[in-house]
Order: sequence, then C-alpha cells, then structure tokens
Amino acid sequence: MAGLTATAVKAAKEPGRYGDGKGLFLLIGKRGGKSWMVRIQKDGRRRDIGLGSASKVSLKLARERAAEVRCQVEVGIDPVAERQKAAGIPTFAEAAKTVHGEHKASWKNAKHSAQWLSTLENYAFPAFGNRSVATVEAAAVRDALAAIWLDKPETARRLRQRINTVIDWAVAKGYREIGLAMPVIDKALPKQRAKVKHHKAVPYADLPAFVGTLRAREGMGALALEAVILTAARSGEVRLAQWSEIDLDAATWTIPAERMKAGREHVVPLSAAAVSLFERMKEHKRGDSNLVFPGQRRGKPLSDMTLTKAMRNMGRDETPHGFRSTFRDWVAEKTSWPAELAEAALAHAISDKTVAAYQRGSMLEKRRELMAAWAGYCEGAGGGNVVRLAR
Repeated sequence: MAGLTATAVKAAKEPGRYGDGKGLFLLIGKRGGKSWMVRIQKDGRRRDIGLGSASKVSLKLARERAAEVRCQVEVGIDPVAERQKAAGIPTFAEAAKTVHGEHKASWKNAKHSAQWLSTLENYAFPAFGNRSVATVEAAAVRDALAAIWLDKPETARRLRQRINTVIDWAVAKGYREIGLAMPVIDKALPKQRAKVKHHKAVPYADLPAFVGTLRAREGMGALALEAVILTAARSGEVRLAQWSEIDLDAATWTIPAERMKAGREHVVPLSAAAVSLFERMKEHKRGDSNLVFPGQRRGKPLSDMTLTKAMRNMGRDETPHGFRSTFRDWVAEKTSWPAELAEAALAHAISDKTVAAYQRGSMLEKRRELMAAWAGYCEGAGGGNVVRLAR
C-alpha cells in the first residue's frame, strides 16, 4: 500500500509492513503493536531506523522525522547517535576521555596517562570516536585494530585493551547492554608473530673499562649513568631519585612504590662506591630542588635522552636500561649467587606464586653483599673470578 492516510494507519490490523513512500514504513507486529520505521541507504549501506510508536507518533510527524533522518544521513550525520546524544549517552570519544579522567590517578606516571589517551585518539577516534558508545560494534573495532595489527603489534594490543575498557565502562554505566565480543574480534584478526625486542646492553666483559672511561667524563648525565650501573636500577628511578629517599648512614636508597614498575617499595643497598657517588652529588644539590640528579631546567629532572647522549658521546650504541641486563648476565655467568637474589636486586616480581607467597623478605643483607661484589667488578676488581655465596 503506497501513500498511507491517517485513517488507513488507524484501521490497519494485519501484521506486516506497510509502505508510505520514500522509505517510510508502518510496522505491525504479531501482537498488534504499531511503529514507524524509515529505511535509508548511503554509500551502499542500508539501515532501518525506528521513528517511534504509531500510538504516539502521527503519520504527519512520522513523515517529518523520516525527512529529517534522510537529511542527516545525506550530510554524514548518524541520526541514531544524535538521538542517543540527546538522551545523554556520550560518544565513544567522550566516554574515553571520562574513563581516562577517572583512571589516571591510579597510573604511575604522566607518560603512561598521556599514552593511554593518545593511542585512542590516533587509532580509535578517527574510526568511531563520534559514534555513540552504545552503538560501537565488533566490526568497527576489528577494522580499527586490523589497520595496525601487524605493523604495530604492541600498540595494537594496547589499543584493543583500552577500547575494551571504555566499552566495559559504558556497560557498567548503563549506556549499553553488552560489551564487545572480544573472542570473535580476536579470531577475525591475523596472527601476530611474536617479536621480543631487548634493550641493547654493554657486555659485562667491557664494563670495567667502560666505567673507568665514564668516571673520567664530566656532566650530570655521566653521574646519573654511573648510578644506574652501580645500583642496577631503572634509569627513570635514578633520574627521579630524591634526597629524602637516600640514607647514606644506613647505605640505603628507598624507592617509593609509586615510582616502581611492580608498584612495591624497593630498598636498594648501596655499595661503598655508590655511597661515594651520592656523597659527590651533594656538591650539585640545589636549594630549590630535592632531586639528586637535577636537570638543567629549574625543578625538572634529567631527561632519559641525557643518559643516552652520555653513552653516545662515548661511542656506544647500547641503552642505559641495558645495564640491568649486563648485571643479570654477570650474575648468571660469572658468579654463584642464586638467580632469585639477582631478581630481587632488579626488583622483579616473582613469577612463581607459590614461591612468592613464602618469600616475602627483601633479602637486604644478602643483596648488600651482591651489590658490593658488583661494584668491585665494575671497578676492575675480581676480573672473572667466581663470587662465592656467603654462608
């Protein structure tokens, strides 16, 4: 039936679909319920959009709404998303920014916070950021991931996790009924080839000569790099070290949990060489800063690139973080210290949950002996001799 009338709409009883023209239909369900629907097609894609119950929406109003929907689609506006926005349902981009704001206080550093949102801004927002968070479907997410799944596998995996976090938040807020079918999305993506990229490290055999050359150089980068070596700490932990964390009398450096990768406080036993280094750093102490290794800008720490530049100036292409691998290789290949002690010195979490449940101590005194032996090796003492574990 083409060209409906108000009387015909009221009189229609038989379940089915009745056309009015230009894609507008009156739908009658098996139980007699009547509703309006407009069918639109854009760029080869067909969509059916509901316009409301016929008991509340007259034929005239249904025609007006159908015309409005057609105009919106023609200029690239998603009428369903616009309707949900009017009802208070945010777009995916708006939801992501809200989730970011709620979670960032729990993250360890500003860099991670910025990366969390920028990943979505770069790869998810262009694909479906303006779409209502209630209507983001698995197909759109799969396509966004597929664009970088093989070229940028690590970024893609993080993007997947962050998109899912936003969608789960929307479910919890009542903006959508179900989350994404992640197993379906995963199966629809090509298999990634695992590529483990290790930080390039100075061979431990080269280390005594390297440390000797390093100590002959000047600059805050060289001093911080020596601290990285002697403590086997991460470069970020050294760059952000505070004087309030250093106890030279007790020969310890207590790194707070919020700066540790594992989220647990870590006490570093300082060797005599490390204590001497921190004593020298007192000469560089600035009254307006609590930083042990202050940067050039007032109140700002050294940049990671400063340490890297110190190595490049020495003709080395390894990374500052690689000294942790140097330390670990030395322990494994040149000493008889147990592996778990080396892992504790590196503040690595114990992967075996049963062992972790019983091994709760920090093994501080044993680690103190280990770090003293390491400092001795760095300074050229002991050469390749095996260090015996004290009983």
